Amino acid sequence: MTAAWPETPEPPNPFQPRIGELAAGTVLQRVHSNRFRPTQFNPGPRGAGRFHFFGNPQVPALYLAGTREGALAETLLHDIPVGVPAPMPRSLYADTVLAGLELKRPLQIAEFFGLGLRYVGVEANQLSDTSMDNYPQTRKWAHAAHAIGLDGIGWMSKRDNSARAYMLFGDRVAENDLEVVPGSGLAFASQDGFNWLVTTCAPLKVDVLAR
Repeated sequence: MTAAWPETPEPPNPFQPRIGELAAGTVLQRVHSNRFRPTQFNPGPRGAGRFHFFGNPQVPALYLAGTREGALAETLLHDIPVGVPAPMPRSLYADTVLAGLELKRPLQIAEFFGLGLRYVGVEANQLSDTSMDNYPQTRKWAHAAHAIGLDGIGWMSKRDNSARAYMLFGDRVAENDLEVVPGSGLAFASQDGFNWLVTTCAPLKVDVLAR
């Protein structure tokens, strides 16, 4: 019998998370559809996830990670089974791009990782490592961070728990607060991008299909 996931509580009121700063000059990684510019926020409403979308009007969202591998884990690898050989079809990655983005100003984020979880009285498996069924409840925590004026939130990637993941709020952070690092872009449909995917995914028992 599968154990039930712990319940995600309502965010504390008043909401007083541990607040961290992402310094200007920090480089974060984004894996995204080529329908979007590298610095363009997803306006919604399609594709609701663990921490987006919320608000009326809905707050645009941009997901990033501290490493290329973390960004990959949170996107293309998100729904690929773990522990058994599995394919990554070309249709999954062909229209997807990796880019490094440099912050042009400091950003204030709610830290939903490390002792930041204890600050707000939850464990990771109540907030950043829950089932998809619980996303309507976990989104309330991002909304609470937005309501106190922060630029975004950070947590440890569920699928690469050595990497921090971030979501920035599109009504607080502008596109020109982010700059693409020259030479950082990889289109996975290109030979260089495909080669990087294959090299990264092979030890994970993920077979990146060329066609």
